[in-house]
Amino acid sequence: MAEGLRERKKRQTRQYISDMATGLFLERGFDAVTIAEIAEAADVSVNTVYNYFPAKEDLFFDRSKGVVDRLSRFVRARRAGESAALAVLRELREEVVSVSPKVGLIEGYERFMKVVHGSPSLQARLWRLQREQYEDLEATLREETGAADDDPMPALMAGQINWVHQTLMTTIAHEMIAGRKPAAVSREALVLLDEMEELLSERVLNYGVRAAG
Repeated sequence: MAEGLRERKKRQTRQYISDMATGLFLERGFDAVTIAEIAEAADVSVNTVYNYFPAKEDLFFDRSKGVVDRLSRFVRARRAGESAALAVLRELREEVVSVSPKVGLIEGYERFMKVVHGSPSLQARLWRLQREQYEDLEATLREETGAADDDPMPALMAGQINWVHQTLMTTIAHEMIAGRKPAAVSREALVLLDEMEELLSERVLNYGVRAAG
C-alpha cells in the first residue's frame, strides 16, 4: 500500500529527530547530551521526542529491529540443501566482500563505536540487543526445525551461530576504531570467517538443512 501523507510526515519527523540526536551524540558523547537539547536541535517539544523514542538509548540504536532479527532473516532465506549456519556464513561473507556498512565496514563507523564505548548505558543496551538477537534466532531455529519446546539443540545452535556473528562484528569494530581502512579490514574479516567455520563442528554445520523442492 502507498504511504499516506500522515504516515510519511511521521516517518520524516522521526528520522529528523534521530539525525539531530546522532549528530549531537557523535560531537559530544551520549551521556553529555540531554533530551531537551535534542528537542531544541530538532525544533520539536520534549514530549514529541519521547513519543517517537521512549528512551534516550532508542535514539542512538534507532534501527535496532533490523539488528535483532538479522540472523533469523538469513536462516529463513537459506537455500535448498543449505544449513542454518552455512546460510549465515554465506550472507556474512557477501557483506564483507562488498565492504558493507551492515557489518561496520564504512568510514566513520569508528565514531559510532567510540560513542558506545564511552557510555555504560549504551553498552548495556547493546548487550541487550545482542541477547535479543540470540533469543530471536533460537526461536527461529526451533520453528524452522520443528524442535520440541524441551529440545536444547536450537539454543545450542543459536549460541554457536551468534558467536560467529558477534566475533566478526567485534573484530571489525576493534580494527575500525584503530583507524584501519574498510577494504583492508574486509580482507582480514574474510580470513576470520574461514577460521571460525573450521572451528564449527559438523553437527553445527549440518543443522537445519533446508530440504530440496
